[in-house]
Amino acid sequence: MGLFNKKNKDTTSSSDGNSYLKISMTKDGSEYTFLLEGRLDTITSPDLESKINEVVGGTTKLTMDLAKLEYISSAGLRVLLGALQDMEDKGEMVVCNLTEPVYVVFELTGFGRLFNIE
Repeated sequence: MGLFNKKNKDTTSSSDGNSYLKISMTKDGSEYTFLLEGRLDTITSPDLESKINEVVGGTTKLTMDLAKLEYISSAGLRVLLGALQDMEDKGEMVVCNLTEPVYVVFELTGFGRLFNIE
């Protein structure tokens, strides 16, 4: 197994080396915080979606910390929107610490009006 194929529970990367997303998750009671680092795109978004689906059932607050996210594509936005919809009956979802490039995408797509952004 080569260096680029090595994965741990918090890190995902593509085989071409261009897409990389590190997902760190913390739990405080029924509140979960995901810290995303790298790129949330077509290649990496399924991994985030899977991790969200694992915890969303017992969550009252879901926080997505995007302080280290460099890029988000429409596939990444779709995953965040799905999480927001899943949280509607369970509690709240917060998106925080948007980097400038990610903030611009949120504003251009209208997603800035959909999410509770801190």
